[in-house]
Amino acid sequence: MRSTYAEASVRLYFLDSEAEGGGAHTLFYGPLSEAMRLAEQQPEEVQAGLFLATDNDVVAWLDLIGEAE
Repeated sequence: MRSTYAEASVRLYFLDSEAEGGGAHTLFYGPLSEAMRLAEQQPEEVQAGLFLATDNDVVAWLDLIGEAE
């Protein structure tokens, strides 16, 4: 992500590629620090579809934590 900080407002969402036509399901709106805590608690299969959006950027959760394949 571009410049950000622990209390930056973010949207944590799951991009469901299994559903017909796909779909984004919001899990959380709030501070980045809390969104990261919540994302870490998700099962691996959910983490693979998680994204964080700020007011100026979007990043895949696994890219952010350095575990993208």
